Amino acid sequence: MQKKLRLIALAKQGLLKTDSFGRGKNATLRAIEHLGYIQIDTISVVERAHHHVLWSRVSNYQPGFLDKLMQERQLFEYWSHAAAWLPMRDYRFSLPRMQSKNGERNWFEQSDKKLVRYILKRIREEGPLRARDFEDTRLGKKEWWDWKPAKRALEQLFMQGKLMTSHRESFQKVYDLRERVLPDWVDTREPSLDEFATHLIDSTLRAHGFTTQKSINYLRKGKDLRDTINNHLNERVDAHQLLKLDLNDKTVVYIEPETLDKPAPRGKNCLRILSPFDNMVIQRERGRVIFDFDYQIECYVPEAKRKFGYF
Repeated sequence: MQKKLRLIALAKQGLLKTDSFGRGKNATLRAIEHLGYIQIDTISVVERAHHHVLWSRVSNYQPGFLDKLMQERQLFEYWSHAAAWLPMRDYRFSLPRMQSKNGERNWFEQSDKKLVRYILKRIREEGPLRARDFEDTRLGKKEWWDWKPAKRALEQLFMQGKLMTSHRESFQKVYDLRERVLPDWVDTREPSLDEFATHLIDSTLRAHGFTTQKSINYLRKGKDLRDTINNHLNERVDAHQLLKLDLNDKTVVYIEPETLDKPAPRGKNCLRILSPFDNMVIQRERGRVIFDFDYQIECYVPEAKRKFGYF
């Protein structure tokens, strides 16, 4: 069973065959829509991880495809479990985070209201702006991670959904008002808990072929949401829309009967080199359970405990 689940996961991720999503820009969009998101990597050594993820699935992928899809408003930037490019069609499912207090993910204090008004006024009158377009009035030495007040306010407004990323210049965000970025065809109704839970379940099944409760709830806050997801899973099991499999003493897997009934996917013998931020392996627990594989990015480990170094 575990071998079949591995093949199902690889096939659903578009890694068993070359160009499972096709080739070119449109294939890049299909890949992102199928996977649900692509995590944005701010560090570039050989190449940024988001380009690597897409190149692993679209053989003629070019970084310019992402830029073009952003220009066409087929993608938008926001927070998934981390900073990500998301399909514009799924915009409404980011609204619960945007409309929570200050945006659910804000690690900084509430920005000065006068500064926020000043930033919104400048962008409204001047058009899209970068953080560097606002001067830093602080005195003394600044660390790279210590954002200036304007950058913190820009990110707060971004998390609240009042600003969106229009595009990037030399990988720097260019912020604009939401109404000037968001296409008029986008559904902006905030989903109910039931709608949100259904979206998360369906997205995970589509991208991976099967799921666990932890996988769907990965880095998401809120007991109400977790309970609603669990209720939906149980309802689908009762309705025979999902099968509930005990993979081991600790892990229960949910899978659609038709997915399990089909012969195991087959693909050509090929080698894929995956980024640690690849959708296939980003959830370490899922990798341990299904593939008996684990890894650690040691920049997240205290220096004294590292075996290999920062990366």
